[in-house]
Amino acid sequence: MILYIHGFGSSGQGGKSRLFREYFRSKGEKFLAPSLSFIPELAISTLEEIIEVCKDEEITLMGSSLGGYYTIYLSEKYNLKAVLINPSIKPYVTLKKVLGNNASFYNGNCSFSWDEEQVESLKKFSVEVNNKENYFLLARKGDEVLDYKEAEQKLSGAKMIIEDGGDHGFLDIDRHFETILEFIRE
Repeated sequence: MILYIHGFGSSGQGGKSRLFREYFRSKGEKFLAPSLSFIPELAISTLEEIIEVCKDEEITLMGSSLGGYYTIYLSEKYNLKAVLINPSIKPYVTLKKVLGNNASFYNGNCSFSWDEEQVESLKKFSVEVNNKENYFLLARKGDEVLDYKEAEQKLSGAKMIIEDGGDHGFLDIDRHFETILEFIRE
């Protein structure tokens, strides 16, 4: 099973989630992309519960942006394969820039309040990467939100594709679907 972990303010129905869902299901792979709480502890708790319930299955994690940060934490905790797409490495730094009310990317009419306590709570999920063979990093040098060099450094020794240009959304991620599937099935 592939467990997709969306980024900050997004949902399990976001653009990448929908693309991945359609692709992996067409390949006969189980795919789950839950819509997670913006509160870090609740998001992690939900993901841990899913992993525990599905522990008899082979699980690969896939995370984008903040979801990539959560993916690293869970990959190390449960020794799972992980695909990271423009992952946040220090969200407790980068997400300080968006304190206050934030619109949901899924429904711009909805908003949520992001505060200093939630930013600080992210620190408890920061872990060292010990199992580099479990990771596949896809990053863009043109990411306007995160510095790809942080991910490149943290995941040094892991499988990587780092491309010039692009943006944080990695809108043409579908170009890498086959390579991602090969990694998952290795």
